[in-house]
Amino acid sequence: MRSRKQARQGFVYDALDSVIHERARLSVLTALVTHPKGLGFADVKAMCALTDGNLSRHLQVLKTAKLIEITKDMDNNRPYTFCRITVVGRKRYLEYLAVLEQMIKDVVAGEKAEAAGDAAQLPA
Repeated sequence: MRSRKQARQGFVYDALDSVIHERARLSVLTALVTHPKGLGFADVKAMCALTDGNLSRHLQVLKTAKLIEITKDMDNNRPYTFCRITVVGRKRYLEYLAVLEQMIKDVVAGEKAEAAGDAAQLPA
């Protein structure tokens, strides 16, 4: 069990980027990181299981944060939207993953400490 001092300190992960941490935006960035040449709007929509409006809104947030680039063009007289992660976006995404990794390590360490404490309390 954590002491009162530990409970007050808590685990604050300031580097958990709030722009990226939202589920839909994390999905979009993951799709774009795994496809460095970029993806069309319909592909991102299908991969992330989002509606047109929802995806449009999240893309705008990511674009405003300079995490992605959006280009619009015409393809056979139909509008075509293409999305690509930026260098800044890739860097922030990888930093975000490093923070998640640290969180997992903290949880595992806490579980091991708890298990060791429980084992120490068992009668010999």
